[in-house]
Amino acid sequence: MTDELGAALDESSSVPPFEQLKRRIVAGVRDGSLPVGMRLPPVRSLADALGLAANTVARAYRELEHEGVLETRGRAGTFVSAATDAERAGAEAAAVFADRAATLGLSASEALGLVRAALESRLP
Repeated sequence: MTDELGAALDESSSVPPFEQLKRRIVAGVRDGSLPVGMRLPPVRSLADALGLAANTVARAYRELEHEGVLETRGRAGTFVSAATDAERAGAEAAAVFADRAATLGLSASEALGLVRAALESRLP
């Protein structure tokens, strides 16, 4: 994740850095390297990695959130948003399940096994 976003931006480009970052994030979402639900680096961490001001990264995140590409979940961070209402609802349900699985002390493998069994019994 940080590899895709943390590579240096083109300083000689006439495209402003926040716009270059926006394009990089959108490209990652499109090609699947930044899948739905993936948590992006915090603004300050990414700004440090790119050698940018935190406000530049914050602007890119804010504009992408307004466009529906990203969503901010308070202190939990910034995540790649689901593209459709069904995907959004599914991502929310998955997040609730993941929180509950963690509370119950399940491993990722155990939780995924439960999800797989539930899906296989309900979906074609």
